[in-house]
Order: sequence, then C-alpha cells, then structure tokens
Amino acid sequence: MRTLAKASLLAMTLALSSAAVWADDASPVGLWKNIDDVSGKPKALIRITESNGVLQGKLEKLFRAPEQDQNPKCDKCEGANKDQPILGLMFMWGLKKDGDEYNGGEILDPDNGKVYRSKMVLVEGGKKLKVRGYIGMPMLGRSQTWLRQE
Repeated sequence: MRTLAKASLLAMTLALSSAAVWADDASPVGLWKNIDDVSGKPKALIRITESNGVLQGKLEKLFRAPEQDQNPKCDKCEGANKDQPILGLMFMWGLKKDGDEYNGGEILDPDNGKVYRSKMVLVEGGKKLKVRGYIGMPMLGRSQTWLRQE
C-alpha cells in the first residue's frame, strides 16, 4: 500500500511539474532578450514579473558597444525616472491579460524618454513575445520581437 501511495505521489509531482513548465511558456513572465526593430541586434535583457494579474518589466542587462556608456542614465525621461540608471529601470507596466493578448499597459523608451501605450502577445508556443508600443491606435507604433531566455 505504501508503494502505491509513493507511486501516486510521484506521478502527481511529475504531472504538476510538467504543468508548471507548460504554464511558463503560456505566460510572458520570465527573462526575455529584446531585438531592436531597426538594427536587428539584441538590445537588452528584460525581466517580466506579475503582481495581482498585472505585468511589469524591468531592464536587467544592456548589450552595448564597448565605446558606449555601460551604465547610462535615463536623461531624457521625465518625473521620477529623470536621470535614473537604465539598468534596473521599471520601463513597462500595467499590462493585463485580454484573451490571447496583454493590453492596457505602458512602455517607456529610455532612448527618447517617451511613454507609449503597449500591448503584447506570445507567439511560437511562448518562445517569442511580440511587443508593440504605440500612440493612440496600435497601428501607429512600432513592434519588437523578444526571445525567451528561461
């Protein structure tokens, strides 16, 4: 009887851990590498977290050329973000699940200090994330593809 209980517990643990792996790919929560929509080169690593059903993103690492400032500040930002280090900056916030997409949030472009409306959608089984920043209507903006890192 003990063996049956242990086997059942093991089977349940495996099933739950498999579901957890699947759930990770079904959610944007995790570490992402963003690819610049202009240059096509990696730009940063972004950590997306969730709190009470709302997503936010923080810049964890920048991919910069050796001659560039390796610890830049958000000198074009306004308000509380003015002159704050870009590394560690919460630059994306307020995104909520809406069907297959995440909408209703905002995203800050540290290069120009502007805040845009934002939406995103997981593609390719959760391995990629299409992120769009826009003004007014989603068709008036730009998109990036981010690649899941973990």
